[in-house]
Amino acid sequence: MLLVLKGEDESIRLFVHPEIRRIVQEEDLAYIEALLLDFPERAKQHPEEFFKQILSLGVGPLVVQEEESNLSFMQKLVSQFSQISTTTG
Repeated sequence: MLLVLKGEDESIRLFVHPEIRRIVQEEDLAYIEALLLDFPERAKQHPEEFFKQILSLGVGPLVVQEEESNLSFMQKLVSQFSQISTTTG
């Protein structure tokens, strides 16, 4: 539901699945929406620390499922998501 990409130039791009409200359980939706409002600002202020924190998520409704470096796979995946933020490296 959330895709976070880190470029070679250290830029961070955040994407969200367009049907997030259908995917996330009702009781978790307010929490997830609050995080999605907070993440772009945190990524902009401290991109490296933010990316490390994202990779360490392991409890609660937002958990890292996979870390991927295959560019072709990522390009296909990105096309299914809506971009919500970009930082410059």
